[in-house]
Amino acid sequence: MPEPLKNLLHEALVGDMADHIAANAPSFDRDRFVNLATDGLAALELMERSALIRDALFATLPDDFPEAAAILKASLPAVGKAGLSGWMLLPVNQFIAARGPDHFDLGLDLLKALTPHFTAEYGIRPFIHRDQQRALAIISGWVGDPDRHVRRLASEGTRPRLPWAMRLPQLVKDPAPILSILTALMDDPEDYVRRSVANSLNDIAKDHPDLVAAFIGGHIEGASPERRWLLKHASPTLLKKGHARALANFGFGAAASLACELRLAKDEVLFGEGLDFEIRVTNAGEATQSLMIDYAIHHVKADGSLSPKVFKCKTISLAPGQSHAIGRRHAMRPITTRRYYPGEHRIAILVNGAESASQSFVLVMPN
Repeated sequence: MPEPLKNLLHEALVGDMADHIAANAPSFDRDRFVNLATDGLAALELMERSALIRDALFATLPDDFPEAAAILKASLPAVGKAGLSGWMLLPVNQFIAARGPDHFDLGLDLLKALTPHFTAEYGIRPFIHRDQQRALAIISGWVGDPDRHVRRLASEGTRPRLPWAMRLPQLVKDPAPILSILTALMDDPEDYVRRSVANSLNDIAKDHPDLVAAFIGGHIEGASPERRWLLKHASPTLLKKGHARALANFGFGAAASLACELRLAKDEVLFGEGLDFEIRVTNAGEATQSLMIDYAIHHVKADGSLSPKVFKCKTISLAPGQSHAIGRRHAMRPITTRRYYPGEHRIAILVNGAESASQSFVLVMPN
């Protein structure tokens, strides 16, 4: 079994943190910090452990934030010198998120210095929430930074719906203020940064589909392969929903004169096994068609209603009169993100976003 996440923060790591800080602050009470940061640590989960260590920092670093910030910055790694890095910096993020917004520029500067050694995307969000205009004015200046981690922080930290992080309701409502940041980083030389831009655009598409579809349409003509990849990976939410402008951005128009057949291997599936099916599409028209073929499983919910989940299948080009068959098995097994219920489910085939064939099947739970 994999090691529990909580064990990323442990007593030895606390001791190393204490050593790095004490080396840069002779008055730092190392032993008190260790005692406070490890008292009951073993019984806690990851974020609880981080909060305990953060509270130990509150108790042992100077109350004056500029003085504490100077100690923490001096304790970061430098050339030929070890320092605070990796998971040690999760509680440091929390310390800065709590104390830093009252010293706005200094707090953001410390997070910028920290991010090459561990992510700071969670720490900057309270700053954006406190004063979005001021924070984004500073963060926008990071898009040309020579350090790729700082550039990525500009896009990742401003994502409106960053998973496991504080949501940014103003940017959920109106993401326009971060579009200039994403545009500036769209052709970044680092794939690491471009993936973050794609994720941010996909976040925005959940609330503003027309805005993102138009943004992508405005940047796809003449795009390099790297930019085209980014724009495609910014679009899965839109493409799965069959958004017409998003489909057109990638050459998928409304399918015309297309025959679509769906065949199930059996109409009952035992939970733990798989749904085997075959799709056959035939182009009965007079022009070659680019087709994006997906399928949706309409799962039974606890109240008996159906809830669809779209899965990617295949993209093909089909000449006039040509047919293409696709065989798939969709696993129906336990997963942590879904609870399955027995009863009549449905599978639907989506061609360029439009439902083109469907059948029902019964999911049977084992005794």
